[in-house]
Amino acid sequence: MSTMLNVTGATKIFNKGGVNEVTALSGVDLAVREGDFITVIGSNGAGKSTFLNAVAGCFRLNSGTVELDGENVTGWPEYRRAAKVGRVFQDPLMGTCAGATIEQNLAIALKRGQRRGLSFGVKRKDRDYFRERLATLHLGLENRLGTATGLLSGGQRQALTMLMATLVRPRLLLLDEHTAALDPKTAGMILDRTEELVTGQRLTTLMVTHNMQQAISLGNRLIMFHRGEIVLDIDGDEKRGLEVDDLLQRFAKLRGGDGVTDRMLLG
Repeated sequence: MSTMLNVTGATKIFNKGGVNEVTALSGVDLAVREGDFITVIGSNGAGKSTFLNAVAGCFRLNSGTVELDGENVTGWPEYRRAAKVGRVFQDPLMGTCAGATIEQNLAIALKRGQRRGLSFGVKRKDRDYFRERLATLHLGLENRLGTATGLLSGGQRQALTMLMATLVRPRLLLLDEHTAALDPKTAGMILDRTEELVTGQRLTTLMVTHNMQQAISLGNRLIMFHRGEIVLDIDGDEKRGLEVDDLLQRFAKLRGGDGVTDRMLLG
C-alpha cells in the first residue's frame, strides 16, 4: 500500500525567542498509507490541531518536511495544498458561505483545484449531480438547492461542509473535531455520514476527536499526541481490541505511572 502522507521531523515553535515561546510540534514523524482512516486524540495543547494545520499549510514549519501523494509540499501555501486536501473544521460556520445558496456552495467546491473562468456558476448537469450527492446525506437538502446556506441548522451546514470537502475526491481529508460544537444527536448523525463517506470512498483521513469511544470505534488506526509528540500509534487488530481503560492505562504509563483519568487526558 502506497504512502499518501509522509511527515518527517515536523517542528513548530510559536513566539520563538519570546517569553511566550511554545513548542507545539517537536520533531513529529508520521507516515499515512493510502486509505488509512486515523483517529487522533490527546489533551488540549498536545499538538493535534497544530499538526493538521501544518499538513494543510496554514503556517511554515520551523523544520521538517511534508510530502503529499509523492510530492514535497513543504513550501506550498495553504491555497495550493487545498487542491489535494479537503478539510472540515469544528465550527459549522467556517466551511460554507452563509450568503450563498446550497447549490452555489457546491459549485464552488466542484471547482477545487481547477482554473476558474467566467461562466454560469451552476449548470443543469451540475444540479443533477448535486441532488444525487445531497440525497446521500438523508437530510432532504437535495430539494433545497436554492436555499441560502445561512438558513440551515448547524448540523445541516456541517453535513454540507462534509459533502463539499469530498465532492471532488481529496487525496487527504482532515477532520478537526468536526462534531464538537454540535448537540449529541446531531453529532451522532454527522459521525454516521462521516463513516459512510470515508469508508464508502476509502478516503485517506485524519480525524481529531476528544471522544475516546469515537477514537476507538472509528477507523483502522489511532494515534495519540502528548506535548507535541506522537506517543502512541495503534493499528489493525490491536486497535480493534482496544477499550477506553486500555488507553488510559497506556497514557498513565507514558506519564511515568501517574494516575490519569479521561478528563485529564482529553480535557
